[in-house]
Amino acid sequence: MENRLEWQERYNIGVDIIDKEHKKLFKIINKLFAFGEDEEKSQWVCQEGIKYFKDHTAKHFADEEAYMESINYKGLQMHKRIHDDFRDKTLPLLQKELEDTEYSEEAVCHFLGVCTGWLLGHTLTEDHAIVGRARSKWEGLLPEEEHAAMRQAILQQVYDMFQLDAKVLSESYGGEKFGKGIYYRITYADENKKKFETILVFEESVLINTVGKMLGVKTDKVTVMLVNAVRYTARQFVKCIMENFPATGEFKLKAENLLTYEQFRKVFERERPQFSMLFDTGTGYFAYCVIAPHLNESGIGTYIKAETAMSEIEKYLKKNESKQKEISNKKKILVVDDSGVMLKAMQELLEKEYDVSVANSGISAISSLALNRPDLILLDYEMPVCNGRQVLEMIRAEKDFADIAVIFLTGRVDKESVKQVLSLKPAGYLSKNLKPLEIKENIDKFFQQINGS
Repeated sequence: MENRLEWQERYNIGVDIIDKEHKKLFKIINKLFAFGEDEEKSQWVCQEGIKYFKDHTAKHFADEEAYMESINYKGLQMHKRIHDDFRDKTLPLLQKELEDTEYSEEAVCHFLGVCTGWLLGHTLTEDHAIVGRARSKWEGLLPEEEHAAMRQAILQQVYDMFQLDAKVLSESYGGEKFGKGIYYRITYADENKKKFETILVFEESVLINTVGKMLGVKTDKVTVMLVNAVRYTARQFVKCIMENFPATGEFKLKAENLLTYEQFRKVFERERPQFSMLFDTGTGYFAYCVIAPHLNESGIGTYIKAETAMSEIEKYLKKNESKQKEISNKKKILVVDDSGVMLKAMQELLEKEYDVSVANSGISAISSLALNRPDLILLDYEMPVCNGRQVLEMIRAEKDFADIAVIFLTGRVDKESVKQVLSLKPAGYLSKNLKPLEIKENIDKFFQQINGS
């Protein structure tokens, strides 16, 4: 696997006992990415890596909790709850899947996807929140009693509808990508326009082995008919869950959306779910996220209307397939800027010819690099908390990211500011005051030069 997570100093939170353990965990995950490269030793490497990962995770959590208690950190109980969930539920179940499948490619993908996403997200948000450098993404969760009731209702419904004895893999699912899947959002609202949204994430194997078998469909591919059947099954599923909670009794179905993974991540990060869990159904992974209050922005996802459902789903599947082929031939650009307006403008300017992803902070940028390596980074020089200089240092400190070209975006073009930017030796810099077409021409020229055309 080409992605690596090697430690560099900017991940430090400034607490020695915590930083040292973080560094060890990153190194172990980095070694696990090499699984499969040596057929004779790969399983042994994976087994040993998992053992050390678990041992150091347990030690790190104990040390971190002791430190939080010593400074009277107000988020201690929530932080501990997330630790307990990952250590006592997520890791053992991931390890069991590896052992049961003799370290299959799919199980390894699950393990690395969940652990890498969890470690990055937790280190760069929850752990930095301890020293005031970030905001916890788990603020506003359901109270534990209601959380437990929701969890039990979902497990029971999975069994009642599909006869599957699902297991909770994580009670604090952070939106990590765990395999090829379908992202389905269903929106309910009451007469006061209060919204209750649920996002269900299905690994494709779950759909094929549950709804597909119920329909008698013999295929290993998700079809239009299958997704349409899943819609109605999901409606019934969510409705049954909502009936367990009187506060949602007056809500009526308002909209459905099929999302891409990128759209799902944006909604997840922006809205911060009150409930978000990951399950292993035995036939694949399944996530259930509840966000309230909710946004229903126009233009997000594939809007489904009853009279055009089949054609919209067919378009969605074809679009996804076509998009993947199209994206594979496009150069990847990551735009990093704390301005939502700037991000939107750059995306609209470049997305026709490039595969564009965005990040609104340095921390988000580093997380994005690990999941989707770009060919070029357009980096805002003036950002709060973690500025462009710091982000560039973080990128260059990672040997697998160090060769990624970085062009600074800056609103300052005075001689002294330009001198500071150029001293960092980026691949270039662009003024935000340039006309959009001039910015694009410069980016086009950059790629033409590196391609030798």
